Amino acid sequence: MTIRIARLHGQRDLRVETLEEPAAGPGEVVVAIGAGGICGSDIHYFADGGIGTIRVREPIIIGHEAAGTVVSLGEGVEGLSVGDRVAVNPSHPCGECKFCQAGDHQHCMSMRFKGSAMFLPHEQGFFRDRLAIGAGQCYPVAEGVPMAEAALAEPLAVCRRAVTRAMAIAGSLEGKRVLVTGAGPIGALCVALAKHFGASEVVVTDLQDATLAVAKEVGATRTVNVATNAGDLAEYEAEKGQFDLVFECSAALPALRTAIACTRPLGTIVQVGVMGDTPVPFNMLVAKELNLVGSHRFDAEFGQAVELINSRALNLAPVVTHSLPVEEADEAMSLALDRSKAVKVQLTFA
Repeated sequence: MTIRIARLHGQRDLRVETLEEPAAGPGEVVVAIGAGGICGSDIHYFADGGIGTIRVREPIIIGHEAAGTVVSLGEGVEGLSVGDRVAVNPSHPCGECKFCQAGDHQHCMSMRFKGSAMFLPHEQGFFRDRLAIGAGQCYPVAEGVPMAEAALAEPLAVCRRAVTRAMAIAGSLEGKRVLVTGAGPIGALCVALAKHFGASEVVVTDLQDATLAVAKEVGATRTVNVATNAGDLAEYEAEKGQFDLVFECSAALPALRTAIACTRPLGTIVQVGVMGDTPVPFNMLVAKELNLVGSHRFDAEFGQAVELINSRALNLAPVVTHSLPVEEADEAMSLALDRSKAVKVQLTFA
């Protein structure tokens, strides 16, 4: 029996092909994928042939956001049963390097991350009908949770890690004024988390009305289109800045400058979006004694994200704006490139 896969052969060369159905090895399960989300890295692989120095050098099945149903168990698997609905963690740290030994698995020196072109051979990803994967990478999803929302576990984990980093410096989000720059999937999920953890105000900026509308649905108290109403931010720059905490999710220099200008002295900016070499106004950063911290992937946050999804505590449905069958993978990628229309685009599998 064969399965369908979405495999990238080069820049803008995404093909729906077939492979033999996988079998579960010892400690593995086979998951029938129900939904898989298109991430920014998938878009860069598709549109640009890579991300920075990481290039697509051989055909790769893309995708690292997925949920599905367990259809078979390998030898020795416990805690999962055929028919269980699961969110699948794409991270597989080595467990042996100095970072893993210290408990910082997200910085593993030999991380195998599904759908990544970092190493050769590339780590094949989730955009396929069925996948054999370690049982420990599968997290049970509660009954009644739509597969589309379960497949948001990975990006939600990225945002939950950003909240972990924020809390390590700024403490509880309860009652805090929060700015989120960028209303893509990561920005929208940061908004939902900020609201969940008690922020009193969550303001969101972006260049597109469509993405800002989604941010409003998931919990933003105010949205500002900086392409048409940038002047609306002036009130937040007053008196050395008004926000206690910023999640910078756009990876755009103007947004980072806005974050620095609008954050109060001794406030915290969590850089979630990944950008290249960027000039930073360090004079203002120093004068206001701001905390500028990075946030990278996730570790325990994946399980925390699944718990949040299972609790139905967050309004996640609006984040998934489009779902297309795997046969239309190329069209789905093109749609994901159009930020005037889409936030999170997912592929669905029979």
